[in-house]
Amino acid sequence: MTEFLWPYLSLAFSAFISATLLPFGSELVLIGLLTQGYPVLVLWGIATVFNTAGSVLNWYLGRQLLLFQHKSWFMFKPQQIEQASGQFQRWGLPSLLLAWLPVIGDPLTLVAGVLKVPLLWFVLLVGLGKALRYGVIIGLMPAV
Repeated sequence: MTEFLWPYLSLAFSAFISATLLPFGSELVLIGLLTQGYPVLVLWGIATVFNTAGSVLNWYLGRQLLLFQHKSWFMFKPQQIEQASGQFQRWGLPSLLLAWLPVIGDPLTLVAGVLKVPLLWFVLLVGLGKALRYGVIIGLMPAV
């Protein structure tokens, strides 16, 4: 039974970790499993859900950072938080659709937590963006 689950668990793990601030990618695991004939919709769902969950971890860490804003070592000054909030409001919630982008996506999800973006909107927008991204990756795969 566990042999059956390992490929799915490896995709779940790689998708989750790649959405955190750690440098990692899940695309190669997804492509590898696709070429081995695993069910496309199952892989798409696992990658989307766990990649979104990794972004929720970033959002949560961002929310927790605010608990330390009164400490001298806190990395963001009130003026910086206000400035980031203004920029985020300029681009708005739809910017979370871009959370899948390399380099800027992971910090964007952390900032969304710092700026107290409601979790429901966060999950809906980030999840949609990531679902579309994995859909494109799958769609670009040649028929195996």
